[in-house]
Amino acid sequence: MPPRISKHRDRSLATRRAPHHIALLFNANKIYDREIIEGIGAYLHSTRADWDLFLEDDFRARLTGLEQWHVGGIIADYDDPSVSTALADVRIPVVAVGGSYTDAANYPAGVPYVATDNARLVKLAHDHLVESGLPTLAMYSLPEAPGNRWAQERENAFVRLAPGARVYRGLQTSAVDWNSALEALTDWIASLVKPVGIVAVTDARARHLMQACTVAGIAVPEQVAIVGIDNDPLTHSLTRIGLSSVRQGTHEMGRIAARLLHQMLHGTRLATQRIIVPPAGLNLQASSRHTRPFSAQVMKARHFIRQYGCQGVKNEQVAAYVGESRSTLEHRFRVELDTTVHQELLRHRLEAARELLQRADISIATVAERAGFSTLQYLYAVFKRELGITPAAYRRDLLAGSGPAAVKTRTPVRSLVCSISSTDAAHVLQGSSRARRPKLLNLDL
Repeated sequence: MPPRISKHRDRSLATRRAPHHIALLFNANKIYDREIIEGIGAYLHSTRADWDLFLEDDFRARLTGLEQWHVGGIIADYDDPSVSTALADVRIPVVAVGGSYTDAANYPAGVPYVATDNARLVKLAHDHLVESGLPTLAMYSLPEAPGNRWAQERENAFVRLAPGARVYRGLQTSAVDWNSALEALTDWIASLVKPVGIVAVTDARARHLMQACTVAGIAVPEQVAIVGIDNDPLTHSLTRIGLSSVRQGTHEMGRIAARLLHQMLHGTRLATQRIIVPPAGLNLQASSRHTRPFSAQVMKARHFIRQYGCQGVKNEQVAAYVGESRSTLEHRFRVELDTTVHQELLRHRLEAARELLQRADISIATVAERAGFSTLQYLYAVFKRELGITPAAYRRDLLAGSGPAAVKTRTPVRSLVCSISSTDAAHVLQGSSRARRPKLLNLDL
């Protein structure tokens, strides 16, 4: 016999309000849009907002006939001009999300707007390169187009910070034009005075720079230091050299947009509200860790190690790539870096292992293999000797949230800085004569 429902409960169920049907108009194929959506989800989990969400991977195919949608509210990416045009006559609560503009006339009228601070995104990247001592700066942007207004805003912000610096827009990415686009980009990089720091308007454009440098045999970051914007894990997984990137405040943007729409659904008028969200920080990786200039042979060797150090390459292979004898290259490393080729290889593999150990979903044996250690036992021996802790204990400290505070570095391997992982940067060490916190530049919201 089924349980009986009291009359009181039956009445409450019958009078319960239906959820609000909300459309999220974002391109979920882009990291920027996905993180805003995640911020919206975080807001919903933290409140009693009862929303039934409509979301497609790419909503642009559905822009026609929006007035026929049965939705009570919309949060939309207004960086695409076709979106603002399509929503101009919609008579339901709408919250716009997009980039910031120097000219207030560029903001959409009649809707609350939550923006990423384009000027501060660029300034964070610019200031990092300047502080690294780079005498020349440049920017890799996007072709001018209505859908790229945010890129032109970043371009303008960069020019204000670095008057006279060169800006290259290149071509839009397409399979047909890819070879010619890469050749033109390579020629542009080759024409720049070295060393140079380049700010890319997105991580995707930064990856193009990395590919062009690899094709041309230009050392990153010794000759070309690169900083992107987005901190996109997918893009980072496609680069052999860790990519430095500015993290946008996209999660916070999503939370704010959801809060504004929640208020509008309950009668609050916010048509003139405009909120500019600063960047969340800088994920500092190898691509922008510029140091004093070394000889061409040492720069070439380190560039090779960054790309293939985790694939079991040996000293002889590094020397062969550079085109020198092993003894000559070893002498250069000792004079210029106060280390050996073997120690540089070991340092690179140790960095890779430390980053991989932050992932609980892979075994320590797999970490050893992916980081280029010949055996699991060798990984343990190196960790114990160089860091004073076992890989298992290192991972346990990280996952416990205490960080590897007990790590004690001892040998020349530790004298060169290691990369900061985007997954848990606050718990990764910067290599130095003592353990310390990483240089992660967080800005308060």
